[in-house]
Amino acid sequence: VQLMESGGGSVQAGGSLILSCAASGDSYSTLCMGWFRQGPGKEREGVAVINTCEDATLYGDSVKGRFAISRGNVRNTVYLQMNSLKAEDIAMYYCAADFYESGCQLNSAGFDFWGQGTQVTVSS
Repeated sequence: VQLMESGGGSVQAGGSLILSCAASGDSYSTLCMGWFRQGPGKEREGVAVINTCEDATLYGDSVKGRFAISRGNVRNTVYLQMNSLKAEDIAMYYCAADFYESGCQLNSAGFDFWGQGTQVTVSS
């Protein structure tokens, strides 16, 4: 499974960005797909996950109510709508995927496939 991310960039505080991630290499399996981020001097943090057949989602506490993950019309594509962006959201955002078994967890150890990352910068 290969992951292609897009949509990072720079935005002013309070603004919005949309990240997208498309998985290729397996068009039939149900995947857990999600976003993790790593800010300067910080550990990798779970942002949001979803499985690609249902709308069950999980969010990190720091983004609840501001970010929304959703499935795309194309199978194994997900989006992350990020609203009310803050300086604390500055990070490299990584798309991650793994084969769905019994549930998707917001734990990076449970994901075997990773994108290269896309930078999100928030200016005040």
